Amino acid sequence: MPVHRYSLALKDPGAHLLEVRLTVERPEPGGQRFAIPAWIPGSYLIRDYARNVVSIRAEADGVAVPIVKTDKSSWRAGATSRPLTVVLEVYAYEPGVRGAHFDRTHAYFNGACVFLLVVGQGDLPCELEILAPDARERWAKGFRVATSMRRAGAAPYGFGGYGAADYAELIDHPVEIGDLHIGEFEAAGIPHAIAIRGRTRCDMGRLTRDLKILCEQHIALLGPPADLDRYLFLLHAPGAGYGGLEHAWSSSLVCARDNLPHKGQGEVDDNYGTLLGLVSHEYFHLWNVKRMRPAVFAESDLAGEAYTELLWVFEGITSYYDDLQLLRSGLIDQARYLKLVGRILTRVERGAGRRRQSVAASSFDAWIKFYKPDANAGNAVVSYYAKGALIALCLDLKLRLETAGRTSLDDVMRACWARFGETGRSMSEDAFEALCAEVSGLDLGDFFDASVRGTGELPVDTLLASHGIDVFRRPALGRDDKGGDPGPKDRATGAPPPPTLGATLADRDGRSVFVAIDSGSPAERAGVAPGDVAVALDGLALTAGNLAQRLRACRAGERLALAVFRGDELLVLDIVPAAPAADTCWLSPAPGADAGQAARRDAWLGR
Repeated sequence: MPVHRYSLALKDPGAHLLEVRLTVERPEPGGQRFAIPAWIPGSYLIRDYARNVVSIRAEADGVAVPIVKTDKSSWRAGATSRPLTVVLEVYAYEPGVRGAHFDRTHAYFNGACVFLLVVGQGDLPCELEILAPDARERWAKGFRVATSMRRAGAAPYGFGGYGAADYAELIDHPVEIGDLHIGEFEAAGIPHAIAIRGRTRCDMGRLTRDLKILCEQHIALLGPPADLDRYLFLLHAPGAGYGGLEHAWSSSLVCARDNLPHKGQGEVDDNYGTLLGLVSHEYFHLWNVKRMRPAVFAESDLAGEAYTELLWVFEGITSYYDDLQLLRSGLIDQARYLKLVGRILTRVERGAGRRRQSVAASSFDAWIKFYKPDANAGNAVVSYYAKGALIALCLDLKLRLETAGRTSLDDVMRACWARFGETGRSMSEDAFEALCAEVSGLDLGDFFDASVRGTGELPVDTLLASHGIDVFRRPALGRDDKGGDPGPKDRATGAPPPPTLGATLADRDGRSVFVAIDSGSPAERAGVAPGDVAVALDGLALTAGNLAQRLRACRAGERLALAVFRGDELLVLDIVPAAPAADTCWLSPAPGADAGQAARRDAWLGR
């Protein structure tokens, strides 16, 4: 069987250039077509990776072969009967987990950014040679290679040969090259590792022990995939940052170095919990979206959008289980878990977009809205992650309540895995809802119509109350208040919360700029627009840093003068601050829960 042979060289760190070679043993006689994906699985935005191709040429047995671009992401080489080699230079300076980045400190890349698809031959095996830099290059001293791709001659964490079954697998193994801190462990007998880039004093022993516990909790829920024989976490730990992208045998993560555990650390605090939650989320994707996935993803060639209304299932349900599995594994306690649920509820209730867009529509329009937020996004867009997690919570509690504990979301997910994961079948748009009804025996049509396709409020309070959990709401205590707790203990005897303008003021290039205006807010009624530069409120200088202080001196309902620059014109607007909304949520076990409610709570959360 023919094999596609790729090689990748770290060509020029100063110019951030990678050189990629591809040899096709049997090119199409009439001229071989090549393409680079327009998007990467797991991130639903057209990114047009071909824009980073700086140069491309083709040859056969050392003789140049013409190659021309046929559209934004595709090329066609001239006809030849000999093995065809294509050489391209790729500019790699896009930070994050979805692109490629190369400088004197490291190289990171996703295959979708750098490897050409041999059109019509994507199912053939692929070999990759990752070439070591010249030993005289001081910047590369001590570099190691971390990837979940199967080694084919390379030493562990070494440069050299790797292999993939086909092109889809080739681009599903991100690669990190650099001075890496590596920890290894086994989960359910399966080799796992974490490779960390960044200056950190992480307690690797603590981290790998906790990751083992967490991964085994996930594996116990759905069972190990038959092809899961290794797994790798790639973690970049800068001073600040957050994000992740799932892959079938690995995940790429970005989390601040302060989120890593340090020597002598006791319980899981907010910082470390943030990292564990991110790890939990991406690891659950190993099942939910990488192996059971919507039909449109299975059919996509990554050249254009793949539309589905099911992202709330694959991201929202994953967002529900990421924290729940931390609780079940014993890494966090019930109080911290309820705090996390309160924060998700706060995030959703603070967004007016939930009243205008359903999670089904948010899923479908992710390509043009969710991944392209603008100043009006909070008023028009709902997160299929956050609201999807609340829908999963409501569905889980509803199933438990209405089947007297016989069925839970766990049972539905196990059925999904058996039908769509273990079999390799893709999921049609109506399959998840049908399976929920099949497993539970309940008529759930009205629930899905209201929660998934509707824009009304979710029955969170009622369902939590049926499980012995009370929900409370209060005004935010400031722009950094994420919710999840009642606030200061002496709050009841303190001053009332300051009024609000209903707008977000942020520092931009040394100026304080209104970046978002809430629907129906005092700022909207006054005529404040995104991009307005704050000048003064009630005759005193107004900045992002002193907004809360200025408002504390005001009263709700008081008419004030707000001065702003719009372009180079000074405007003075009449604005009437309003009392802040009680949209900051926190949860607590109900002290008056009856025996049935307490039993359901214990079955859901454990004791």
